[in-house]
Amino acid sequence: MTETIAGVSIPDSKLAQEATELVRAAASPLLFDHSRRVYLFGALRGSGLGLTFDAELLYVGAMFHDLGLTERYRRTDQRFEIDGADEARRFLVGHGITGDAADRVWTAIALHTTPEIPLHLPAEIALVTRGVELDVLGLGYDAISEDQRTAVTDAHPRPDFKNRILAAFTEGIEQRPSTTFGNVKSDVLEHFVPGFHHTDFVDVIKNSPWPE
Repeated sequence: MTETIAGVSIPDSKLAQEATELVRAAASPLLFDHSRRVYLFGALRGSGLGLTFDAELLYVGAMFHDLGLTERYRRTDQRFEIDGADEARRFLVGHGITGDAADRVWTAIALHTTPEIPLHLPAEIALVTRGVELDVLGLGYDAISEDQRTAVTDAHPRPDFKNRILAAFTEGIEQRPSTTFGNVKSDVLEHFVPGFHHTDFVDVIKNSPWPE
């Protein structure tokens, strides 16, 4: 039987079920619940904006978007968003989904911390970002109703979420600080990792090897 939360149906295909189990096995309950809320909030925003989107692709994008913060999937040589995007593509290809569909999911995850640009791209890309922004930053909070927010958070609670998600961000990226250059996550390390100072874009230009 299809699960419905706040009027949004959770995809129940074999692919979606396997995506759910993969994330449940790899991620903490904090990240699992957050990822489900990202799907639900993204779908609600999409419906409110009159967008047509592939619910299954949006679900995979939302569920995999923070896999790069988990011990199982995080690397130290690239941005955490790319960790999750790469794993989502491998997962989709393994289920026979390639080409544009896989590209949309990869891009949705890779750009979910890049402000504004995703909102001008295909719906699945835009809605992963809108779901993340609503859950983490509160952007679009009033674009959905109080009843919808309550239904989502009753199903996937967010106790002390602000502090706990910041801790999860810190743990997931503190071993690869250089990957936060030009990324909102540099702010996290600046707050929570003693001695860390973000790379300054102006300094990079002034100290480049060009002689002039």
